[in-house]
Amino acid sequence: MQRRSLLIDAIELDSERRDPSLVILDCRSDLLDKKAGRRAFLTGHIPGASFTDLEKDLAAATGPGTGRHPLPTPERAVDAFRRVGVNNHSRVVAYDDRGGACAARAWWMLRWLGHRDVRLLDGGFQAWTNAGLPVEKGNAEGTRGDFDGVAAAGWTVDAQELMQLDLAETFLCDARDSERFSGEVEPIDSKAGHIPGARNTPFMETLDENAQFLATEQLVSFWVKALDGRLDRNWVAMCGSGVTACHLAVSALLAGAEQPRLYAGSWSEWITDPERPTSTGHCGADTAR
Repeated sequence: MQRRSLLIDAIELDSERRDPSLVILDCRSDLLDKKAGRRAFLTGHIPGASFTDLEKDLAAATGPGTGRHPLPTPERAVDAFRRVGVNNHSRVVAYDDRGGACAARAWWMLRWLGHRDVRLLDGGFQAWTNAGLPVEKGNAEGTRGDFDGVAAAGWTVDAQELMQLDLAETFLCDARDSERFSGEVEPIDSKAGHIPGARNTPFMETLDENAQFLATEQLVSFWVKALDGRLDRNWVAMCGSGVTACHLAVSALLAGAEQPRLYAGSWSEWITDPERPTSTGHCGADTAR
């Protein structure tokens, strides 16, 4: 997939931001401080942007057996995007301050609902401010959109289906960093480790020192290795709660790989059932628990 169909740089976004068809979504968040994203938005954001809350807009309420960020129903997701002004023919750009780690969730959800003109700001808010571009403070009321998206079938996989997959044929790629994957540390969830057979594919390794996506040839090398030499392989993306897994989908498409299905519940959902197996260590040296 062409890079320009997935990403936009700060200078190009600045040249387009007065286009009335453009909707800019500020998706900044902090997993350890649920109010940090809105505080950051009010302090300063890209002019014209609307705040999109990970907890309230991009996730459903948690409950018994769910992960930390359950996928909303399609109807609820469509309403959330309408509230921030998305129309059927809007040109949408999403950004955060973590290299797209959270903005990719908005990107994935819009595509899941049938909206195709949605891109990430490459480098996020830092790229915008580093370019010396203007910011505005406060919270402006936008116009409600008329987006009428419908969820595509086959884009997700649940825990029960995942249990039945042959992970030698359909790869399961886990976006968390290697220390969380191996079980060496776990700062968020109640249990450390990973799903047996999963492959550690840290999303941060697809970004450079400026939190921008690596060059296409570097992403190709990353994904050829991750998918054992076959970019056309069927695979599933996961992470801690189904958020940074969406970032893997972006970098994979940039490399020319197949779009994955999403295990939206991810590790935080998997571990709610003690009957589901878990492992520690790195691939090839798993210790079942």
